[in-house]
Amino acid sequence: MKKVLIKNAKIVNEGKITEGDVFIEDGIIKEISESISAKSPDVQIFDAEGTHLLPGIIDDQVHFREPGLTHKEDIEMGSRAAVAGGITSFIEMPNTLPQTTTIEELEKKFQLAAEKSYANYSFMFGGTNDNLEEILKVDPKKTAALKLFLGSSTGNMLVDDQKVLEEIFSKSPLLIAVHCEDETTIQNNLKECVERYGDDIPIELHPKIRSEEACYKSSSNAVKLAKKTGARLHVFHVSTAKELELFSNKKPLKDKKITAEVCIHHLWFNDHDYKQKGTFIKWNPAVKSEKDQEALMKALNDDILDVVATDHAPHTKQEKQNPYTKAPSGGPLVQHALPAMLQFYHKEKISLEKIVEKMCHNPAILFDIKDRGYIRVGYKADLVLVDLNAPWQVKSDNILYKCGWSPFEGVTFKSRITHTFVNGRLVYKNFKHQPFAKVAQQLEFDR
Repeated sequence: MKKVLIKNAKIVNEGKITEGDVFIEDGIIKEISESISAKSPDVQIFDAEGTHLLPGIIDDQVHFREPGLTHKEDIEMGSRAAVAGGITSFIEMPNTLPQTTTIEELEKKFQLAAEKSYANYSFMFGGTNDNLEEILKVDPKKTAALKLFLGSSTGNMLVDDQKVLEEIFSKSPLLIAVHCEDETTIQNNLKECVERYGDDIPIELHPKIRSEEACYKSSSNAVKLAKKTGARLHVFHVSTAKELELFSNKKPLKDKKITAEVCIHHLWFNDHDYKQKGTFIKWNPAVKSEKDQEALMKALNDDILDVVATDHAPHTKQEKQNPYTKAPSGGPLVQHALPAMLQFYHKEKISLEKIVEKMCHNPAILFDIKDRGYIRVGYKADLVLVDLNAPWQVKSDNILYKCGWSPFEGVTFKSRITHTFVNGRLVYKNFKHQPFAKVAQQLEFDR
């Protein structure tokens, strides 16, 4: 339907919760008011009584594994799971096969997403030790950011030449997003553990191998470089309390040159969970202590951490069940990220308004995303209805990831996503996807 009217919603937007109606035409929000009447019979009406209306979630860090690793995930399945989780826009990472380190490979990804994606999309370009010329060709209005791996999380995408790093930081036309873990520290820690245990290192040692020191050494170096060069830096998946001292809440987000984010798994899990979950919660950076977990939530509420993301990075069950040294890091998260954050709301750890700020408004500000991330007249109608009192349990038969498992399996969430709209089109309703239509759009950046 080209015209949609959402009635009687509690609208969570820009730090407030108000009751009202939203009228959409041709994918754009045309009117927001206390009461709107359908002016013609061709308007599709949704009664949102008893539910909350949120802007669509913008997830700035996903790995949809296409091309080259599609036995784990692909753009179609990943984006289907995303819209079921209220994520209407995603930014995907460059560590596919081949890697997104040339303009040619970047263009191929845009074409794949245009054909397959349920959600709006963009991609990060990957930096290496030797592709500065390609980096300088990237169009900032079309591409979300430059991604640098400063730890070997992704093999040969490791950027470890300090001179190259400084040159990239000085010249990049894009925001620079970094994975920060110090490779030398990790390898020294790993060598000690392999000498003692061989391949079968106890998973509980993962946060000792990928330690607080490894994280802080790398992230502090990145922050130092950004300050020296004036680069616009965003630090992905902060996992330690110690790193928080590198970031500030003294300026509004739009004026910050150095920003940081936290991921769902570092808020939800801590090192006590390794005993039950094993390698299924093996991530890089590692899930760390309860003290770190609590400090991250406090920093999120205090605006030291700016964004919540997923780092959705699926692997098959078979791959995850390997011994420590062969079990890959990463897990699927897009379907359950918003329900997990709403669970924190029920536990009075964060407000609905703050969830929307960190998952909708702030990614739009941080990446200069045009006309998304808010419920505003003239903006794209990416919207999510949630019922805060509709419990459901994560089970194998309702997990939508291609890999078929979730670290949340067995968890009962109190809140359910009932409807997801992408560009004004209903794409998901009460555990069911609507007939697929190519309504997803490439994200545009107002730069």
